Amino acid sequence: MISMALWGAGAGVGLWMLAAYVFPSRPSLRALVDQLQAQPAPAPILAPSSGGWALSIGGPFVTVLTAMGLPGRTIRRDLAVVGKSIDHHLAEKVIFALTGMLLPSLIHLALVLAGTGLGWVVPFAIGSLFFVGGFLLPDLHVHQEAERRRSTFRHALSAYLNLIRVLLAGGAGVDGALNFAVGIGKGWAFDQLRHALVTAKLTRTTPWSALRQLGTELSVQQLVELAASVSLAGTEGARVRASLAAKATSLRTRELALIEGEAQAASERMSVPVVVLCSGFLIFIGFPAIANVLGGL
Repeated sequence: MISMALWGAGAGVGLWMLAAYVFPSRPSLRALVDQLQAQPAPAPILAPSSGGWALSIGGPFVTVLTAMGLPGRTIRRDLAVVGKSIDHHLAEKVIFALTGMLLPSLIHLALVLAGTGLGWVVPFAIGSLFFVGGFLLPDLHVHQEAERRRSTFRHALSAYLNLIRVLLAGGAGVDGALNFAVGIGKGWAFDQLRHALVTAKLTRTTPWSALRQLGTELSVQQLVELAASVSLAGTEGARVRASLAAKATSLRTRELALIEGEAQAASERMSVPVVVLCSGFLIFIGFPAIANVLGGL
């Protein structure tokens, strides 16, 4: 009964995915009208790469997953930070999920051919777990990579704030300070800042609007606040050197606190293997005595 129920559930999910692929859902009339009346959004500053080996294998399933509303808003922001296209990410999810589902079955088939089969219930259950894990693994990897890049960007932003403050104190203008300071730094974060300022020049927009858009796409609130402060200096002539210094100090303090918290968490995780080893040693010592007592009863 259990095996029949599992096979029935798997067949139902497969038929549902096939029906969703053959008959994709259509958008509502209200969504189409809103799309026609909406103002064109500015071109994104973070340009994801559209290539990848996964699209050649999992590409046919991308339409189905997109119609299901995948990925979510948080994963879409993380993908923009990582620089990976949505289609490539969905194709990777399909490949990892199918690999996790088929691998136990292939191992079981090899065992059956060798004459040591275990039945189909255990491989099906393990394959189902691996299917779910493989489907969620790319999301976890993208989220971790995006958080690492945001942390790196905040480090670089602190140095960028200090450079702008020094240039403003030396008599440079707002535009000159922004462009000259970004030309000094190197790395992924400064490349994104440089790309945002170049985009502002090409589109004839203000540099602080490009920086605000970049901060929104990266989900880095500190860059949005920097753009607001610089816009006051550029349009109202406000003095922002003290504000930039305070923002740089708060950024460094926040990053140091996060680093200390991660170090303490790593120290606590290092004690877990020792506890497991001691527990195994106690069981190894106490099991013969307990077995003798229970055997005497």
